Amino acid sequence: MEVENIKPWLFRVQPYQGESLSHFLGRFRQANDLTPTGLGKAAGLGGAIARWEKFRFNPPPSRQQLEALAKVVEVDAHRLAQMLPPAGVGMKLEPIRLCAACYMESPCHKIEWQLKVIQGCDRHKLSLLSECPNCGARFKVPAVWLDGWCQRCFTTFADMAERQKEIYVDN
Repeated sequence: MEVENIKPWLFRVQPYQGESLSHFLGRFRQANDLTPTGLGKAAGLGGAIARWEKFRFNPPPSRQQLEALAKVVEVDAHRLAQMLPPAGVGMKLEPIRLCAACYMESPCHKIEWQLKVIQGCDRHKLSLLSECPNCGARFKVPAVWLDGWCQRCFTTFADMAERQKEIYVDN
């Protein structure tokens, strides 16, 4: 058997409901010890992975690109498309936003938190955080969130939930 014919095997990572593509790609790469370049090379997508992890969707991923990625990550291309912002809806590239209460229930970055029309969490009636309430550091892109904490002071997202402000709900 020739070494060239050996295909690498990869750990499967299941997406969370509402998860952003950035966060999913980061979790997949971490589970498989891949860089953005390595995953891009495996999928034949070049530098697209690094762009998508930073929410750079201009131009948006094509159906062919999503299908190529789907083969590597073993997640249906349609499911990957659901991790993108809806067509025609404005998105905030920065700051990265978070509902820490949601993260405690499902440890992932939700694509809806980056939409311009979203100001707070409808589920928990809390404002979204754009920085650590302990040290003021802005959140890094979700692809590098490893353990659900601030990368500067290590305050957990769970501890941040206690410091999120309630949003006014008009009844």
